[in-house]
Amino acid sequence: MAEKRIILEMGTGNDLYGQDYTKAARRAVQDALHHSSITLFSNLEIDHTEMRVVVTIAVQKPEQVNCDLVAKDLPRGHATVHAVRGGLDVEDSEAGTRHVVATAAVEAFLPDMAGCYKLTS
Repeated sequence: MAEKRIILEMGTGNDLYGQDYTKAARRAVQDALHHSSITLFSNLEIDHTEMRVVVTIAVQKPEQVNCDLVAKDLPRGHATVHAVRGGLDVEDSEAGTRHVVATAAVEAFLPDMAGCYKLTS
């Protein structure tokens, strides 16, 4: 069955002192999730387990993101997380550290239910 994207949310997260890309990624996903309120599941009696969630994390070192751990933070649907190069590292030359900034795009898809609903008066 074809799918329709029902949500696209963006978020940002950071780890200012630990230089942890996974922590910054998890914070970015949480930021995106806090922008959404999905009422259609209860309003249309749709089981949220039918939802497919695709998360793209952008950081300077994508190989250092634990995508499985990020996926566990998603409360609904079947999640797939992948990391790509992007985000931002801010070097603090005086302290010899790096501040890690991650961005996240969270997309949610449901089966296309076009034609399955009828308006009643």
